[in-house]
This record gives sequence, structure tokens and C-alpha cells, in this order.
Amino acid sequence: MGCTSCSTSKDGQPKGCKNNGTCGTDGCNKLTVFDWLANMKLPAEQEAFDVVEVRFKNGRKDFFHNFEKLSLQVGDVVATEAPSGHDIGLISLTGELVRIQMKKKKQKIEDTSPKIYRKASQRDIDIWQKARDREESVKVRARQIAIRLNLKMKISDVEFQGDASKAIFYYTAEERVDFRELIKEFAHEFSTRIEMKQVGFRQEAARLGGIGSCGRELCCSTWLTDFRSVNTAAARYQQLSLNPQKLAGQCGKLKCCLNYELDTYLEALKYFPSADTKLETEKGTAVCQKLDIFKGVLWYAYEGEWMNWFEITAEKANEIIELNKQNKKAQSLEIYVNEISVSREAVYNNVVGQDSLTRFDKPKSSKKRSKNKKRRKRNSQKNG
Repeated sequence: MGCTSCSTSKDGQPKGCKNNGTCGTDGCNKLTVFDWLANMKLPAEQEAFDVVEVRFKNGRKDFFHNFEKLSLQVGDVVATEAPSGHDIGLISLTGELVRIQMKKKKQKIEDTSPKIYRKASQRDIDIWQKARDREESVKVRARQIAIRLNLKMKISDVEFQGDASKAIFYYTAEERVDFRELIKEFAHEFSTRIEMKQVGFRQEAARLGGIGSCGRELCCSTWLTDFRSVNTAAARYQQLSLNPQKLAGQCGKLKCCLNYELDTYLEALKYFPSADTKLETEKGTAVCQKLDIFKGVLWYAYEGEWMNWFEITAEKANEIIELNKQNKKAQSLEIYVNEISVSREAVYNNVVGQDSLTRFDKPKSSKKRSKNKKRRKRNSQKNG
């Protein structure tokens, strides 16, 4: 992700705007929404939607009423209503697209929803920035206190309210934690009101962000908002190795991307016979050893001859199964093996690793080799 504030340093490395989730142009934030209605004008008889979307730290968003009819644009710093005091956030979305976002998140437009007080003054911004600068040191000290109290919890993040009157501690724990003594220690140490919020491991990864094994940013921190359950059956259907280290994401749970192509695999498997079904032939009983969904083939081996595999298409395997249902046996697997041998040439010759020569290398011709031999002989004669 990048924005117009990001640039390149002298050594060619990405410099970045270094706003840590509060980018003014909202171009390099998490869960950014592109306002495709920004350049469209409303009809004269229709009033502008008076609800705006405000972004806070780590992609946390909420909707606020603009009762004062302030002229707000994306990136404006505003003071918003909070349970006690006020909070500081950035405008991330305005106009009719906010109405669509509220319908998507199933939030009703009510007059009792929080409102925007004003555009943030310089004093508000200074207090907010000082509070944000304290968050890292407060998080380190909070973890030390939790360890000293022998609490089985992990404090993953700290967020101060915009007026620095309250600190929210986000933590993860596998069991229930009694943090009454912890709150007393925090209140005495940090001299502010304390709020503890427990989040799941996937929510923690979404807040903190990171790079996945695919080399891209985590889906949960960029666009994924609903966390559906993922089980090992999704890996089995996709013929993946049941290795917990490879199937687990940054959060320690199964990767959400295992569900992305699961429906396609399930649709393809409808045309495949069950791997547990045995094929009865006159030569013997054949057992399925492996299947390839992309090629549409299965490999069978006779019982007792496990080293000899026969490649059969799913259609031919179904034909043999239909014969077995009629109490008939197929003659042998050799008859049903694919007769057309496809030449397995490299499809992507320019891809590194697919071909022994890259596109920058050229094979040496026989003429050049003979010239090199003649030169070596001449040099050896001269030296001799």
C-alpha cells in the first residue's frame, strides 16, 4: 500500500510517510475504502448525508453524526464524542458511500449515535500526539507488570484516548484472567483510567499487521473483515500436507486463505470417484494411491504391487466402478491407462528454475567451442 506522501530514499528503498496508520491521504492505511462517488454531484433536492466515517488507531473505525454541518474532507483531524471526554480521529470517508458502508455493516442511522464536536485544534493535536508517543513505552512497562504478577496473558497493544484521559489495553489469553490487581497497578503506574479489552488471536494479527508466507500483507489487516472458521478438512480437500507449521498463519491459527478456493475444489471433486473405492479387475483389486484435481487423473496400484502405479482419468475410473456395480470386472488397468503421451515441455521458459538457461544466457555454439580449443593449443605451444 502507498500514498502520495510516500517517496523513495536515496538508496532506492521505500521511504514511506511514516504516519503509522494515520496517513492524511488515507492511501496507506489498513482497510482503506476507495470513494468512487467522490467526483459525483448530488441532485439539487437531495441533502448531503450527515454521517461520516472516522478512523482511529490500527484500522478501528466508527460512524459519527455531523450535526454542526462542518465542511469535512478525507484526512481532516476531528474531535469526536467518547463515553467520557473526547477522542481524536481522522476522517476516512464522507458522502453517500458512508450510507452504503453502514448498510454493509448492518448499522442503523439513529440520532443517538455519537457526534463530531469540532475540527481538532492545535492544542488537541498536541495532546493526542504526546499520548500516542507514550504508547510504546507504556506497553513495555505493562508487559513487565503482567509478567511479575504471573498472569497468563499477552498485552499486544495500547491505545490512548485522544484527550489522554483513558488508556485501552488489548490483550489475548487462552483462559480467563483475573486482572483486578493488574488494573490497580496500571492506574498507579500510568495515572490514567484503565480499560482492558480481550481480543482473539486473529483480531490481534489484524491490528498489528505483518507479512504472510505468500510475501504479501496479511489479508486480515488489509481487506478481510469477517473471520470464518477454518478446519483441517479444507486442507485435505485441496491435497495439502497436514503440516501445522505450513498451514498456520501469523496468529497461530489455520490460514484464512484455505477457504478461498475450497468451493472450487469441492465442485471439481464431484466428478472424481471416492479415494476409498477399490477397482475390481480380472488381474486383481486396485487401490487409489493419489489423485490430481488439476489434471483430472488418479493413480491406482494392484494390491501387493504397490510400486507399479497406473495413471487413469476420472472418467475411466468411473467406468470401471459402473462395471463393478453390475457385478462385472474390468479386464485390467493397463487397458484404461492414457495412451496419448503428452510431451511435458516447460510452459514458462523464462521463469527462473523452469529452464536450465535463463533468457540472459545463450548456449555456446560448436564453432565457438572449436575456436576456444584452438586458442588453448596455441597458448600451450607458445608457453612450451
